[in-house]
Amino acid sequence: MTAADRSSPAPSPGDERQVGGLRVRIDRTLCVGFGDCVSAAPAAFALGADDVVVFVAPEQVSRAALLRACTSCPVDALTVWDENGEQLAP
Repeated sequence: MTAADRSSPAPSPGDERQVGGLRVRIDRTLCVGFGDCVSAAPAAFALGADDVVVFVAPEQVSRAALLRACTSCPVDALTVWDENGEQLAP
């Protein structure tokens, strides 16, 4: 293993953020890169180099826009919970 290999860890199978009272999780094992969430909220999401969705700045979009983007995922790779732990998407 080279020094470069050690400094670039493998991507996590999931990424999670707290945004405006919502907990949003990206499941990288489910995402296949359709990009519907990116089209719905380009300030919040982008496709990474591996064509899997990543967070950009989800705090810059409204709660409603973030929910719309997350529910637009055709493979349910985005999960959203509210402040009480109730699952809102998918």
